[in-house]
Amino acid sequence: MQILNRVPVPTGDILIVLGERKKPLEMLSIGDYGKEKNLKADFLGLSKEIRGVPHGKLLPLEEKWVITISTQYGCSMGCTFCDVPKVGPGVNATFNDLIRQVLEGIKLHPEVKTTKRLNIHYARMGEPTWNPNVLDATKWLKTHIDPEYTIHPVVSTMMPRHNQWLKTFIHTWMRMKNRLLGGNAGLQISLNSTDEDQRRKMFSGNACSLDEIAKVMEGIIPSGRKITLNVALADGYIVDPSILLQLFSPDDYLVKITPMHNTLACIEGQLTTTGGYKEYYCYKELEEKLKAAGYDVIVFVPSREEDESKITCGNAILAERSH
Repeated sequence: MQILNRVPVPTGDILIVLGERKKPLEMLSIGDYGKEKNLKADFLGLSKEIRGVPHGKLLPLEEKWVITISTQYGCSMGCTFCDVPKVGPGVNATFNDLIRQVLEGIKLHPEVKTTKRLNIHYARMGEPTWNPNVLDATKWLKTHIDPEYTIHPVVSTMMPRHNQWLKTFIHTWMRMKNRLLGGNAGLQISLNSTDEDQRRKMFSGNACSLDEIAKVMEGIIPSGRKITLNVALADGYIVDPSILLQLFSPDDYLVKITPMHNTLACIEGQLTTTGGYKEYYCYKELEEKLKAAGYDVIVFVPSREEDESKITCGNAILAERSH
C-alpha cells in the first residue's frame, strides 16, 4: 500500500494511503496520554475531574497503541457534525485495504516488538456496518497479527437505518467479540442525544431511532466490556437517562461522554461544547444523572492540540485538496 502523505500530529501520525480503488484513504497510528490523564470513570477508580488535558508525555506504544482505519472512501451518512461527506460518497474499502491500513500503521514503528493493547478502530472515514469486509478483516487480523500485539478491535457506528443488513452485521460482530475475541473487542453506538428531532437533524435522517436501535440489539449480551453508548455532547443536546433506561440496560451498556470535535462542519453549524476542552462543569450534571440511573459512565476529553491538528476524520485529505 502506497503512503501518499504522512502528517505528524501531537500523538502520532495521520497517513493518507492509496487504496485498491486508486483513491485515498485516511488512517491514524497514535499513542495515548493514559487513562489517568484523559478519562474520568468512577467505576474504574478514576474519579479526578478533568479540567483540560495538556499535551505531554505519551504512554509507550508497548502499553497502548491505537490504529484507526477507514472502512469507506468517503461517507454517505451525511452527519451534520462531520467533514467526511465533503470527501465523497461512501464506497466500501476492500478486504485488502482494511488489512493493509493496519499493517502500515504497525510498520511505522519497527522498534516496537510487542504491545499490551493494540486498539484497531473501525472509526475513521465511513460507516463500518455498510462494509462486510470489516468482519472478514477482523478474523484475518486475529489469526495473522503477531500474538505479541494483543489486538482489541472496535466498531463505531451511527446505526444506519437504510442498511437492510445492519442487524446481521451487528449480531455477527457481537458473536465474534464474545467468542473469537474472548470479549476483547468493542462496539460503540453514537447517540449524542435522546431527542429524536435532534437526532434526525444531526444524522440527516439516516440513523435508526433509539427504538429501532434497541430492536436491532435484542438478544445481545456482551462478554467482556459492555457496549458503549457514545454521547458527543454539544450545547443544547438533550440526553435523558430515563429514556435510555427503557431501552438499554446498564447491565449491558455504559455511556461515554465526549466534547463535540471542532470539525469544519461543527464550526459552520455552530455545534460546540462550551468549556468542553478546559472545564468539567459541562459534563458533571449529565454524568451524575447517568450514574444515578445505574450506568457506568466514562468522560473522555482529548487535548486541544489533538483536536486542532486535523485529527478529525477526513481533514487530512481535505487539506491536501485545498493546496
